Amino acid sequence: MDFLKSAVASAIAKSSSFPVTLGDRIDVGESIWALLSGTKKDDGSPCCVFNFDINANKARLPLARNAARKLRTLRHPGVIRVIDVIENETNIYIITEKVTPLAWHIRRKSLSEETIKWGLYTVSSTLKFINNDASSVHGAIRVSSIFTSESGEWKLGGFEVLSSMNEDDAIIYNYGGLLPESNRYAPPEVANGGWSVIKKNPLGAPDAYGLGVLIFETFNGSFMGNDQLTQPRSVPANMVQSYRRLVNANPKMRSNSGQFVDQGKKVGGFFETPLIHITEGADSLGLKNEQERDDFLGELDSLTDDFPEDFFRMKILPELLKSVEFGGGGPSVFGAIMKIGLKMSDDEFESRLGPVIIRLFASPDRAMRVCLLDNLPLMIDRIPQKDVNGKIWPAMTGGFTDGAPIVREQTVKAVLYIISKLSDRIINGELLRLLAKTANDEQPGIRTNTTICLGKIAKNLGVASRSKVLIAAFGRSLRDPFVHARSAALMALNATIDVFSDDDCATKILPALCISLVDKEKIVRDQANKALDSYLQRVRKYASTLPDTILAPEPGPGAATAIAPARIGNQADTIWAGWAISSFTNKTAGAKGEMGPAAATNGANLLQTQSLPTSGRTTPTINVIREKSTPTPSRTPMPQTAKMTQPPATEPEDPWEEEAQDTMDAWGTMDDEGDNFFDAPSDTKVSTTRPAANFDDGGEPDFAGWLAAQSKAKSQKPLPKGLTKTAITSSSLNVRPTAPARSVSANAGTAPIANRTVLSTTKPGAAVLMKKDMKKEVSKPKEPDINDDEWGEGWD
Repeated sequence: MDFLKSAVASAIAKSSSFPVTLGDRIDVGESIWALLSGTKKDDGSPCCVFNFDINANKARLPLARNAARKLRTLRHPGVIRVIDVIENETNIYIITEKVTPLAWHIRRKSLSEETIKWGLYTVSSTLKFINNDASSVHGAIRVSSIFTSESGEWKLGGFEVLSSMNEDDAIIYNYGGLLPESNRYAPPEVANGGWSVIKKNPLGAPDAYGLGVLIFETFNGSFMGNDQLTQPRSVPANMVQSYRRLVNANPKMRSNSGQFVDQGKKVGGFFETPLIHITEGADSLGLKNEQERDDFLGELDSLTDDFPEDFFRMKILPELLKSVEFGGGGPSVFGAIMKIGLKMSDDEFESRLGPVIIRLFASPDRAMRVCLLDNLPLMIDRIPQKDVNGKIWPAMTGGFTDGAPIVREQTVKAVLYIISKLSDRIINGELLRLLAKTANDEQPGIRTNTTICLGKIAKNLGVASRSKVLIAAFGRSLRDPFVHARSAALMALNATIDVFSDDDCATKILPALCISLVDKEKIVRDQANKALDSYLQRVRKYASTLPDTILAPEPGPGAATAIAPARIGNQADTIWAGWAISSFTNKTAGAKGEMGPAAATNGANLLQTQSLPTSGRTTPTINVIREKSTPTPSRTPMPQTAKMTQPPATEPEDPWEEEAQDTMDAWGTMDDEGDNFFDAPSDTKVSTTRPAANFDDGGEPDFAGWLAAQSKAKSQKPLPKGLTKTAITSSSLNVRPTAPARSVSANAGTAPIANRTVLSTTKPGAAVLMKKDMKKEVSKPKEPDINDDEWGEGWD
């Protein structure tokens, strides 16, 4: 029969008219109610249901009905919030907010002393309201009557015998003894004379004694009888005196709950704790002035990590969010928000804090921006990637060029934490262009941090641009006048050795490192030696894998040679000298006829003057000019720079390719002449009056110069009698008087014949050889010099 009644009650609870979907049963122990978890059907929010089975416990039905009536009429923050009460023939359902029995936490000993004091303050304040304002007696203050809400606050329940002392037939007089474990928790006067004796004693005496039992039970974990109350055991020392007054055997000498609260709130009292202060001040945080708000936040910071997480998440956090967004709370309030947010789940953080953080990034307040950047490591992993790329990053870009140095510096540092959420297009496009600006910042610390940042994000850069950007950036930092910038560049090079190719290590990085070996600062020299050792080890390992030679094998002994190698000097010449002489002799023997007019070169100026021996008087300086019969039209010389002019590239069809090209132009290359390889594009004009390039023989010895020196030495000796010099007419070699070199465009080939000097020599072959080498010099462009002194002009 009982089974049938239970099935009927369950069917009613599961009917469509019942507003809650019932869940599992929660064991509450000493109670007339069965507590079940539930979910509201209208909005899906969690709740709890107190179920009383009428047929199974008819004797206590008046207690259940009294509890339902009192909970619906008594409203207080310290009382369980009732959503609805449903009563039928078989059951009484009290639907409340989601709560958890306090006994669970007591058994697990999961409450800190600070949290217990905070809960006792809430319960004693609620009892003060019931006794003084409502003129009522609760009559069942114990652990089983206390519950914790979702926010962690202690809520008072167990209203089965709550009665107003203005009623003559109050239920507590007749039914107080029906409560479970009534004798164990009853005050001494009630245990001796029944509940009716409370009429003769102060109104709050029974509840004061119950409050003392609650204090003992929460701090010690269990309560077996009144004899235990004389030994406080784990009750805090500053609370023992007030605790003894609550459990006084004489009800007339017993202090009530209101007096207990007042004693605890005195200066230095046991209720003067940061957690209690925060609870009282959170509701009015938006109305506090700056000093009061700072005091509130100072108390918040003083809390330890064992504060009630649920309370701060549900109660304090909404007030803090309103204050920082609308009440002018500022960065200090945001720091408290993050302290609470760290204990949230990822989903809750994204739903509750994510939208606020995104809105705050759009704030123009610099102090708030710096605070957000400082806390970025704590929250970036909990923000979706689409929000980072679409909302947070666009707001951050202004920080790279902000007028306040602290904003620029913190923005550069924040790149390390946000880089994992940025798309490849942003990293290799907009980010690199912005870092190119901070690398040229007027603040040396920002330049240094940019170098460190590039070293740490090297793995995230695109393979196509990574080597170019890093070599340019670190090479620039190596010439920075700030010592820590140079040191940072060396450490970054040492840390990113794996991202460079073997050729770049040998041809671009090692030469740049050598400059730092003689730096004026020892810390730079030490770092340079470390980096040099690392790169040398890698280059040597790479060199060991290269073949001995890439030249074709020499022909066998029987093969015929086109021209026999010439031998100058004795047969004991070294191999290197023999190679040089043989190469030069072969070139001379193969030259036949006269040299034609000089071909137009890529804007190169005419060669510098060279000296040839004359007939014992003076050695005039001569300039090679064109023959009169072949005038060359005037041309404007092109600027002689190490960087060759590239043909105009066709415009890329993909906007991403055009953006990538703009990014590379902002960084430049290590091969660019001057110091503009790391700067953004500049409007500086390149001078067109630079001196002519020195002769470059492609690595071969200057044998023509050696012959000229030998001829000059012989010209100083007197000639034998009967020997005269043969004059060379202007048709065989065109020369002009000593004068500054002119460009090709300066009316070349128009000088009159009378002004030309006739040169006499006994070695016409030498002049032809010299002219050939000059032509080679004019036509060969100057190769870039990685150690160009102009690289550091922008930093001086």
